[in-house]
Amino acid sequence: MGSEDTVQADSTKKANTGKATILALGKAFPHQLVMQDYLVDGYFRDTNCDDPELKRKLARLCRFIILSLLLFSRVYYDNHMDRKTTTVKTRYVVMSEEILKKYPELAIEGVPTVKQRLDICNNAVTQMAIEASQDCIKKWGRPVSDITHLVYVSSSEARLPGGDLYLARGLELKPETQRVLLYFAGCSGGVAGLRVAKDIAENNPGSRVLLATSETTIIGYKPPSADRPYDLVGVALFGDGAGAMVIGSDPVSGNEKPLFELHTAIQEFLPSTEKTIDGRLTEEGISFKLARELPQIIEDHVEGFCEKFMGILGFNHKEYNKMFWAVHPGGPAILNRIEKRLDLLPEKLNASRRALMDYGNASSNTIVYVLEYMMEESSKINKEDHGESEWGLILAFGPGITFEGILARNLTV
Repeated sequence: MGSEDTVQADSTKKANTGKATILALGKAFPHQLVMQDYLVDGYFRDTNCDDPELKRKLARLCRFIILSLLLFSRVYYDNHMDRKTTTVKTRYVVMSEEILKKYPELAIEGVPTVKQRLDICNNAVTQMAIEASQDCIKKWGRPVSDITHLVYVSSSEARLPGGDLYLARGLELKPETQRVLLYFAGCSGGVAGLRVAKDIAENNPGSRVLLATSETTIIGYKPPSADRPYDLVGVALFGDGAGAMVIGSDPVSGNEKPLFELHTAIQEFLPSTEKTIDGRLTEEGISFKLARELPQIIEDHVEGFCEKFMGILGFNHKEYNKMFWAVHPGGPAILNRIEKRLDLLPEKLNASRRALMDYGNASSNTIVYVLEYMMEESSKINKEDHGESEWGLILAFGPGITFEGILARNLTV
């Protein structure tokens, strides 16, 4: 609830009374798997584009992403993986040959297709959200009827009533389940939803909040164009999927196993940066434009934002390596600049880089995948008897530019 009280860095692993905790994580993906090695040829074939210069640009972007992950994740890969496997980059997407055959206009420049896109997206994000939520609730171990609140996040649909209602119906939640809908928060939406769920859980004793996120790139799928070179970044980077969490305070002993305690949440926007991440809903779907200076702006402001959390732990502003880092992987350049600015050890962003490698930037969902990998990383480190940081930050950056951060405690280490 944004509490600013100082905490002790040597706290026990039992959750503190009244503090929200993440009780379970879940995920789901569409069936279409895209391997980065085949992305370029497939994309240009599907959109009937034969521009060799644009094709070379996209190929260079894909190679840059791979090389960046290899370079800055060298410690993880040296110790844990065969280097031959590290160049296999995958993402899941809703788009398929069947969809393009049914809606060939999606690959044609200048054709009004927002209705077709929303018809596809609305159904796809609901189904993925249902599957991710079911996966999460199964891991949680309690009946779906114990869910009291629902927070739903998406930047891939637009309808009334919203996707929260269709998700509640698909899960057969109780009609009195209280719902919150967060639309078009972009890449910071997952952490924004977690902040909202935290406040609900801490202000409603005994509540159990289901947070679900679901995204698809079909809403912005376009053929390549020399007039929109920034679109190629999205083609090389973004993926589809869904994520889910159950959040509640005071876990029931024997029935619930808390994963992370959520201590302090902060949201901040940077004035005069609203055009840096620009998205517009048009007759051709959503058009996104990411300014070149985005990674630099994040680098320039991330340390000042993180310092707000350091005093709560009693750390000085340079002790960043005493913490774990669950950072939304907006792209290799953003992760690289954060690592450089905060002087982080290379392994500190392993979970974020692994999520980017396996799923791409899946917008609001990605923080769920990062937290899953964070637990896996912690388990490996503990088995090697090196210990791991108990306290850390969950971070994301979205339109605004908006910084979302939560000081959290890993209860699984």
